[in-house]
Amino acid sequence: MLTDTACRNAEAIDKPRKLADDKGLYLLISSSGAKYWRMDYRYAGKRKTLALGVYPETSLKSARQKRDDARRALDLGDDPSEVRRQEKVARKVAAATSFEAVAREWYEKKAHEWVPDYASKVITSLEQDLFPSIGRRPVTEITASDLLAALRKVEARGALETLKRVRQRASDVFLYAIATGRAENNPVAGLYKALKTAPAKHRPALHPSDLRDFFIRLEVVRVSDLVKHAVRLLTLTFLRPGELRGGRWEEIDLESGTWIVPAERDRERGLVGMKMREAHTVPLSSQAVDLLRRIYSITGDRDLVFPNRNDPRRPMSDGTINSALRAMGYSGDEVTGHGFRTTATGALLEMGYRPEVIDRQLAHRERKQVFGAYSHQAEYLTERRKMMQQWGDYLDQLEHGAAVIPFRSNTAA
Repeated sequence: MLTDTACRNAEAIDKPRKLADDKGLYLLISSSGAKYWRMDYRYAGKRKTLALGVYPETSLKSARQKRDDARRALDLGDDPSEVRRQEKVARKVAAATSFEAVAREWYEKKAHEWVPDYASKVITSLEQDLFPSIGRRPVTEITASDLLAALRKVEARGALETLKRVRQRASDVFLYAIATGRAENNPVAGLYKALKTAPAKHRPALHPSDLRDFFIRLEVVRVSDLVKHAVRLLTLTFLRPGELRGGRWEEIDLESGTWIVPAERDRERGLVGMKMREAHTVPLSSQAVDLLRRIYSITGDRDLVFPNRNDPRRPMSDGTINSALRAMGYSGDEVTGHGFRTTATGALLEMGYRPEVIDRQLAHRERKQVFGAYSHQAEYLTERRKMMQQWGDYLDQLEHGAAVIPFRSNTAA
C-alpha cells in the first residue's frame, strides 16, 4: 500500500517504473519524473488501463476514490473507460447547451445586424444580469422561477427599462435554443406578469400650433444649412431620425417623388434601416422633393444624403438633430427628433385621415395579428401620397408666413 510520503519521495530512473497500491491502482513514474495514476483491469476478457490523473494534482486519496468508482462500474457490467468517455461527452454537451453558451452563440448570429454601440449594450447586459445567476445552467434545466430570481435583482435596482430589455433578450435566447433543438420551451413567457413595468414614456413633441414659432427659430439658429435641411426633412417625412440620417441617394427617386427606405443598411457604417425590418415606401411631397434637390447640391457627390463631416462614409451623428433643437432653445422635455412623428400624427388625425393610413406612413407594426395579416399588404399609397402633400402644404404655409388653412375633416381620404 502506498503512502503520500512514498508518492512524494519517489524518484525517476532511466526508465518508467510502477509503484503499486491496491486493487489494480498504481503510480507510474516516467523517466522524466512525471507521476501518473493508472489502474489496470480486465473487461470482456481484455486487459485495459484507465488513467486516473496526475500526482500531486490528484492526491492518493482522490486516486483511490476514482479507482473505487471504476470498480463499481465493473461490478455493474460497464467498462470504466467507456463510462469515462460518456461522462466527458456529457460535460461537453452540457457546456454547449448552457445558457451562456447558447446566449453567446445567439449574440454572434445577431450582432452583425446591430450598430456596435447597441451590440455592446446587449452582451454587457447579459454578462452583468444573467450569466452570474444562470449562465452555467443547461437551458433545459432553467425554470421560470430561476429566471424570475435573476430578473428580480435587476428589478430591485429600480432599473425597469433595463429589466424589460434583459427579459426580452433572455426570451430571444430561449427561442434560439428551441429553434436549434436544444430546448423545448421558453420559461420567460409570462414572466412580465410577475415583474414591475416601467411607466410608458411619451416622446416630447410640439403641438401643431407651435410649428410656426418652430420654423422661425429654425431659420435663425446658428447651425449649418445641412443640419437645418435635415430638421426640415424630418418634419416633412416624419421618419425615425436614424432612418433619415442613414439615407442614401440611391434610395430616392426625385422624379417620381418616392423614397424607399430598405429593411437593412450597412450597419458597419452606422447606417440604420427600418426598425421593423421591412422596406418602407415614403411618398415625398413637392416640398420634400424641392428640399432634397437643395440637399443634393451640397451632398449629391456623396453616397449618403447626410454624411458625417468627419467621415463621409458614415452618417451624420445621432445627436446632431437633437443638438440643433437644443440650440433653438428647446429643452429635451419639450421636443426631440423622434417627437415629430407624434406632432404629425395628431395633426393628420385632426385633418381626418384614417388611423391605419397614418400608421402605415409611420411604418408601425400592427398590434393585432389578424388585422396585421391583411393590412400588411395594404400600402394605401394613393391616400398616403395625398396625405403627405397636404402635410407638406400645411408646413409650407407655416414656414413662409402665408395664411394657414385650419385643420379640416378630409372625408375623401
